[in-house]
Amino acid sequence: MLAIILGFQLVGEVASRALGLPLPGPVLGLVLLALACILRPALAEAIRPTASGLLSHLSLFFVPAGVGIVAHWDLLRVQGLGLAVAIMGSTALALAAGAWAFSVVARLTGTEDRQALKDQGRE
Repeated sequence: MLAIILGFQLVGEVASRALGLPLPGPVLGLVLLALACILRPALAEAIRPTASGLLSHLSLFFVPAGVGIVAHWDLLRVQGLGLAVAIMGSTALALAAGAWAFSVVARLTGTEDRQALKDQGRE
């Protein structure tokens, strides 16, 4: 049953690349798998044990990141503070830029939610 899950991922990857979609292949494959499970509930029941097994061992996907941290511990000890500041600062700037861009586009397109503005006391 793992082959079915990986098959949907492969189909999503091929479709995403072939059609030039701005959507990652695995995400498209997951959407297709969800649609297939809705249309054919027997498929959902067939892959349920495999999917549950994968989900129960999801923490294993964090092992490579942990190995990277251990492998570069000396570098992290020397440059860790600078890396932490850079990551937190860039995250804050990215969030602020995204919020600013959203508000500009909402104003330009006139799609601001008037009720939300009233709730915030801005209107």
